Amino acid sequence: MKINTLFTPLRTVGAAVAIALSPVAFADVTCEVTNFNQWNSGYQADVRVTNSGSAVSGWTVNLNFASAPQMTNGWNAALSTSGNTISASNISWNGNLGNGQSTSFGFQGNSNGNLATPTCVGSGTGSSSSSSSSSSTSSTSSSSTSSSSTSSTSSSSSSSGGECVEMCKWYQDAPRPLCNNQDSGWGWENNQSCIGRTTCNSQSGNGGVINSCPSSSSSSSSSSTSSTSSSSTSSTSSSSTSSTSSTSSSSTSSTSSSSTSSSSTSSTSSSSSSGGGVFRVDTTGNITKNGEVLPVRCGNWFGLEGQHEPSDAANNPGGAPLELYIGNMWWVNSGRTIQQTMSEITAQGINVIRLPIAPQTLDSTNPQGIGDVRSGGVLKNHESVQQTNARQALEDFIVQANENDIQVLIDIHSCSNYVGWRAGRLDAEPPYVDATRVGYDFTREDYSCGTNVGPGVTVHEYNEEIWLNNLREIAGLSESLGVDNIIGIDIFNEPWDYTWEEWKALSESAYQAISEVNPDILIFVEGVAGGTAAGVEVAHGDESSNPNWGENFYPAQTAPLNIPKDRLVISPHTYGPSVFVQRQFMDPNDPECVGLEGDEAAEAGCQIVIDYATLAAGWDEHFGFLREQGFAMVVGEFGGNMDWPNGTRQAEKDMWSHITPGIDRQWQEAFVDYMVEKNIQACYWSINPESGDTGGWYGHEYDPVSNDAGWGRWLDFDSRKTNLLKELWGI
Repeated sequence: MKINTLFTPLRTVGAAVAIALSPVAFADVTCEVTNFNQWNSGYQADVRVTNSGSAVSGWTVNLNFASAPQMTNGWNAALSTSGNTISASNISWNGNLGNGQSTSFGFQGNSNGNLATPTCVGSGTGSSSSSSSSSSTSSTSSSSTSSSSTSSTSSSSSSSGGECVEMCKWYQDAPRPLCNNQDSGWGWENNQSCIGRTTCNSQSGNGGVINSCPSSSSSSSSSSTSSTSSSSTSSTSSSSTSSTSSTSSSSTSSTSSSSTSSSSTSSTSSSSSSGGGVFRVDTTGNITKNGEVLPVRCGNWFGLEGQHEPSDAANNPGGAPLELYIGNMWWVNSGRTIQQTMSEITAQGINVIRLPIAPQTLDSTNPQGIGDVRSGGVLKNHESVQQTNARQALEDFIVQANENDIQVLIDIHSCSNYVGWRAGRLDAEPPYVDATRVGYDFTREDYSCGTNVGPGVTVHEYNEEIWLNNLREIAGLSESLGVDNIIGIDIFNEPWDYTWEEWKALSESAYQAISEVNPDILIFVEGVAGGTAAGVEVAHGDESSNPNWGENFYPAQTAPLNIPKDRLVISPHTYGPSVFVQRQFMDPNDPECVGLEGDEAAEAGCQIVIDYATLAAGWDEHFGFLREQGFAMVVGEFGGNMDWPNGTRQAEKDMWSHITPGIDRQWQEAFVDYMVEKNIQACYWSINPESGDTGGWYGHEYDPVSNDAGWGRWLDFDSRKTNLLKELWGI
């Protein structure tokens, strides 16, 4: 992988730009390629736009390549290609830049690894200096048309004299062009995406074909270019298969999106820009949607973050397919669909789904999200429910959940689909904690997200800058998909390999990045652990009670998160013995076992005792105190195998054969009692049953010892787990 960064920003002075609007204040706008990352089949560019002069209400950037680039998707800008140049202009929320302010955008594309870093030239358009008598109106409108006020493109249309043009009002987006050459689906005409008339009129809500009629010659430039900019995308493959999928397809190319920028000075109102779905935390710590309390009844549904294929698999050995588990495999057509499962879980009470993804899920071209495994691809779901690619599957799922009145919490579950749950930090590197796990086939010592590795290790580079751009991209999905059901983003799963000080700083940066794009969603922050991989201890209270990964907020007592309370959700993770046998589970009457945990406790033949008072004291120290302070709290993961040690891999079953099955059920019941007492909400792990440690709410024909052939065949709900969840939900 070759990494290039661009150095000194190139600069263009606004006086050199021809502008035919009302008199404007010229501005100095510079652009800088902050990251240019290439691999053997593609590239990613991140660009920062900075204003160093008078305030601007719009900007344009041209990136000039030595050869014609192929662009597949982008975010936070309206993008188009022409020859060797990629042009970018602001969208609705990031056009207003005061002196010293900046914004960022990015894009990806296909390449053979030999694409040179582009040069970058920027220009800006200022607000009218001759309309002081109507400054209030001008300020109000600048936020909605800031994406339009570019240079020569605007001027050419400024004398249109009020001509009306038919456009498509697509959900909450700015009007988009109608296609001239097709009646349905999404198309690509005049270097921008367009919508077929039938598709436009078939959407739900108040959208449809409208007349876009500018009110004056100068505003026509703004209106016309605004609609062009908001729909101008980078995709060269935005074909559609249906109304729903075409919605998703288009947003692959326009992942930039959302509501008003936090730096916007006009700020007429950002609350309705993501479909009217404003999520907040009230003064009692309850989550609200549009002012109404939303009781969170949540389950995890995983697979899109990357599955783990066995090393001896006939196809894709050791792979990490980005595919949601659906319970309908190519070898047994059960007929189950996502809709069937959504109908069944909502009937039981679910109204929120936590959906884990990886950075690779956002890439529609990633090979681990494409193609039937029997034909050289990687996907194993039955062809009747098989995805086109991972990005499409993500977007389709969100839209379908919206149609079922299910809120979606998007969780960045790892730095890589290959590294998976064990990461613990953005730039995770081997050796990992399970490198020597007994009887375990899914270690990932040959993959890394950090670059400080030796030969034979595949690097999927990840770092803070890429992560923040991923967060911005996800935050923009509310607007680009026309949905109001994205409740928030769980910013990174189980960041156990950070100190609290490190994770606190990253979390606060994540809040800023998300709010730049979408101030209407919540920020879910997990805790840290009791120490890092480097051996740095992290305070967690009584040493006899060890926190799970993601459970420890103890240091927040003296170093709280600098995130507004009405936007923050505390989201610890905690598990019982079927996931890991902690020291606080040891029998206090057996002195030889005090302080032991994990395999050491198993080898010593230790008994496990679930004592509520002991557990509750630890939970209080680790996170419960924040609930008492009025913070919103949704446990992101809890659950377990109620029959443990039965139903697990043979090596673990043998180690704990002296334990009577059912001890994990006792732990789950104790934790639900605690959450009910403290008024804490939670997302159960997991709805689907393919989790090796915990199983799922749905039963599974598969057993790792006795029924290998049952993989992927779902059974009915486990009634014990149903009763447990309904006790938690109070229904």
